[in-house]
Amino acid sequence: MADEAEKKWAVIAVGGNALIKDPQHKTVQDQYRAAKETMHHIVDMIEQGWEIAIGHGNGPQVGFILRRSEIAEKVAGMHPVPLDACGADSQGAIGYAFQQNLYNEFKRRGMKKSVATVVTQVLVDRNDPAFQNPTKPIGGFMDEAEARQRADSDGWAVVEDAGRGWRRVVPSPYPQRIVEMEAIRKLVEAGVITITVGGGGIPVIENDAGDLEGVAAVIDKDHASALLARRLGVDLFVISTSVEYVYLNYRKPDQRQLREVTVAEMERYISEGHFAPGSMLPKIEAAIYYLKYGGKEVVITDPPNVPRALRGETGTRIVP
Repeated sequence: MADEAEKKWAVIAVGGNALIKDPQHKTVQDQYRAAKETMHHIVDMIEQGWEIAIGHGNGPQVGFILRRSEIAEKVAGMHPVPLDACGADSQGAIGYAFQQNLYNEFKRRGMKKSVATVVTQVLVDRNDPAFQNPTKPIGGFMDEAEARQRADSDGWAVVEDAGRGWRRVVPSPYPQRIVEMEAIRKLVEAGVITITVGGGGIPVIENDAGDLEGVAAVIDKDHASALLARRLGVDLFVISTSVEYVYLNYRKPDQRQLREVTVAEMERYISEGHFAPGSMLPKIEAAIYYLKYGGKEVVITDPPNVPRALRGETGTRIVP
């Protein structure tokens, strides 16, 4: 391991494909095996001398927890699980899978490293415009009658989803502050590989008394990871996703991979509509945010290529 003067610091945001590779492999055991593969590549990065904090997605996992809760409520009269508690549950379960696989990989390689998961709250503005315009579908499908009933009884925002039925939608407010930031900083500075801002963090607001309260919302994990990277002042922000490169004209005959690009070039590509909302766009926005607030570089690639991308051999590199 490099000494203090030589240490390199990074935040890596791990995408959903780190746990669910395809629709046929969704079980907890499948997710564990996928996590094992991703953590193997992350340990390659740590072996290169990087001290890292890891953020991750949790969309499918929260969906599964909610679905179980909905079925249990209908079938057995069980109390439903609020969305913020689903987020906390998923942070613990995913953190466990990551921690155990990192521990085992460190043991195999004879590396003396510690790892910890921080159940992380992220403050959002209760006046964020997203609360007036919920867009993120969560939970199972309902018929119109049930959707209307839940809207009346529970205050849900519901929408008809492309002819497939009705679904609940929740806001996706912008992350303002990571509540456990100082604890995370101390862990990372002590050389502890820290798993944090899972699923973008558990969204909380400050009430009139200044106390924190959980809210039914979801925070984009790339935006939260970018905020984490900015607050830690790391040298590198890595966004691990399902593709080796960011592409222009993705999946079209004139598709073109991006190798090294500037913030100004990326902003132009955004204005030209190259990146899909809910897919690559939030990743590019998160990269730009980090770089505009003093970040040095961003690498976007898929998990197996992270070590090669750090050597400049592949992946998309974004610089100020």
